[in-house]
Amino acid sequence: MFMTNCDQASIKTAGLIIIGNEILSGKTQDQNSFFLATELRSLGVSLSRISVIPDDLEIISQEAALFSKTFDLVFTTGGVGPTHDDITMSGIAKAFGVQLTRHPVLERAFHERYGEAVNNAVLKMAEVPEGAEIVEFTTNNFPLVVFRNVYIFPGIPRYLQEKFSLVRERFRTSAFFLKRIYLRANEADIAAILNTIVEKNNCVSFGSYPILGNNDYQIIVTAESKMEADLERALEELLQKLPGDIIVRVA
Repeated sequence: MFMTNCDQASIKTAGLIIIGNEILSGKTQDQNSFFLATELRSLGVSLSRISVIPDDLEIISQEAALFSKTFDLVFTTGGVGPTHDDITMSGIAKAFGVQLTRHPVLERAFHERYGEAVNNAVLKMAEVPEGAEIVEFTTNNFPLVVFRNVYIFPGIPRYLQEKFSLVRERFRTSAFFLKRIYLRANEADIAAILNTIVEKNNCVSFGSYPILGNNDYQIIVTAESKMEADLERALEELLQKLPGDIIVRVA
């Protein structure tokens, strides 16, 4: 993929931290990164990095601190349950040098939900970094917590998707415009032309993706930008330079 550096200050960036030994060991397949990448792109947010890390306090702390400084938005998934390896909240508290504290709203809610069955394991899920905001706690048994620019989501895909659907509009920014060119060619055949267009159009991001087993086309070239006029100009220039007989369609 060919990326550009045009007016990066106007693009809202995000980093995603997937937390869990079960992901790294292959016991569980990650579904959250694809979901969030798709959702954020549709909201105009550029997901710039995905990191998959273990249930390790120091690593969580270091990664959260780095991502918070690097990106406008940070999303973490996993490690917010009641068991011994659920240490995401502790790691984020450590990242920002604050204490882990039992949030009164969450504590009260868990007492109401569990009644006499409430125990220390349940109340562990009421512990958040001091100063954290409870964004949402109307669905499932996990609160959505935000500390500064870090949004702390549960790792169970259905729960994450429920939470995200309720808050997604707070992340919306100006949209990306996208065009796809379907070509009957090999990447090597168009590389020189595409490279020339990329160099001249630094406000447009281009991608080239080989497609196997398709008799109709063998490459999809994408052109994407926050500025529609720049995108249309670059697209027209590329189409003029490509041999007409290899262009299947533009969508």
